[in-house]
Amino acid sequence: MQLETERLILRPWQRQDRKPFAAINAEPDVVRYLSPLTDEQSNAMLDRIDLHFEDHGWGFWALEEKASGALIGMCGLANVSPDLPFAPAVEIGWRLSASRHGAGYAREAAERSLDFAFNDLKVDRIVSFTVPANSNSWGLMKRLGMSRIGEFDHPNLAKGHPLRRHVLYELRSPNDI
Repeated sequence: MQLETERLILRPWQRQDRKPFAAINAEPDVVRYLSPLTDEQSNAMLDRIDLHFEDHGWGFWALEEKASGALIGMCGLANVSPDLPFAPAVEIGWRLSASRHGAGYAREAAERSLDFAFNDLKVDRIVSFTVPANSNSWGLMKRLGMSRIGEFDHPNLAKGHPLRRHVLYELRSPNDI
């Protein structure tokens, strides 16, 4: 399963993506609002993404910039963990190299992912979440038409962890209107 936009290819992950993705996961501006990942943890994340693709045929795609052929991050969809308070749900998320921040790539990829979710998968709602301080991410959620519906403490982070509190946004399918 592969999707395209004017400037991007949203494609399955390849073995040669692991090192560049680990480098993206090590960029200070990328992980400022995330738990930092070692190379091993980055690879384990890709293993989980690959498994989601095997199980569902869709997931968090590798983002390849058409002009350069470079891996610039990821964007896509995933079933949320059942331990989250709003499960079951399908999440949209993104992670881009800091060198590509502010160029509209995340929005372009997210819009294509939402189109796929609502029109191909027939999902009735999509959620997204981040820490309250990550105004770039929740700002994109708002630009995508998502509405803030609450806050929650992420169960995978210990009490007192500075990234534990999250804001939750959702978007209902335009096909349900």
